[in-house]
Amino acid sequence: DKAPLSKSLLLVPSAISILLTLLFQHYQKFFAYNLQAVKEDFQIWRLVCGRTICLDLKDTFCSSLLIYNFRVFERRYGSRKFSSFLLGTWMLSALFDLLLVEITQYVFGITINSLPSGFLGPVFALFVPFYSSIPRVQVTQVLGHFSITNKSLVYILGLQLLTSGSYIWILALSGLISGICYNNSILKVHRILCVPRWVAKIFSWTLEPVFSSAEPMNEVRVGMGATVDIQRQQRMELLDRQIMMSQVAQMRRQRQQQGGMINWNRLFPPLRHRHNANYQDHRPSEQGIPPPTEVSEEQVARLMEMGFSRGDALEALRASNNDLNVATNFLLQH
Repeated sequence: DKAPLSKSLLLVPSAISILLTLLFQHYQKFFAYNLQAVKEDFQIWRLVCGRTICLDLKDTFCSSLLIYNFRVFERRYGSRKFSSFLLGTWMLSALFDLLLVEITQYVFGITINSLPSGFLGPVFALFVPFYSSIPRVQVTQVLGHFSITNKSLVYILGLQLLTSGSYIWILALSGLISGICYNNSILKVHRILCVPRWVAKIFSWTLEPVFSSAEPMNEVRVGMGATVDIQRQQRMELLDRQIMMSQVAQMRRQRQQQGGMINWNRLFPPLRHRHNANYQDHRPSEQGIPPPTEVSEEQVARLMEMGFSRGDALEALRASNNDLNVATNFLLQH
């Protein structure tokens, strides 16, 4: 949802790559990234075809997973700005590919006639904003020393893609350099290499309806976080609240039928003590702390002024860890 360009880059090149590998192998030569043909025969069209479609299914799979993870930038910046970044880094990386090949030949004497094909330059360029703008959140530790974060899987995919070919390091280096140049505010590259508004409007009218996804209608609308991990945490918190409300309603019905107080402490502590890693900045994990036994008389008085009994107010405040808003919310709804 809200990432039609990422969806198109995920589906169309992957489908063409699979078709070329399985059914139309005799057409693969037109999508080879042959630098010798570009320089000697002036086949400039190979810079377009050879740098768009992967001919190796392993590269297709890894780049598709990376594009899927990088869709957060389209949601954050918008499709026009995201497409401008891809277009700018695609053009810059083509220039840096030729320069790095010439430098390699001049320094090391290695002649490189072709490079791995595919939309790899912009994919590696996306690691630059991913490293600088996506927050690093620790998930767990391995052997007590190696931290596993929400970004580890993406870096592992990048390393896997980096080891798929002999000269793919040239594409990776040119992509990283182009990403740095495009993000640099001093060079002002983003103002020169960008998608015009009228072109963005044409594509939004023609292609966006094809690749856009409808927002789920059977789920409660929640705010969209800046990263996938925050969005997932928001959904988990919403489900927690729904489960908690359902349990409280069930216990209240049982109390009305059988009498007695609700055991709020059975319901709240597991949810109140859940470690929320997405909203803590590199702090160590805290263990579950039992709710305090004493509550503020001022908060009890405020709840009693709303019409609740003193017993319910005390139990709600103890169960909600003295959070007046949470206690008021559940007392009002039940």
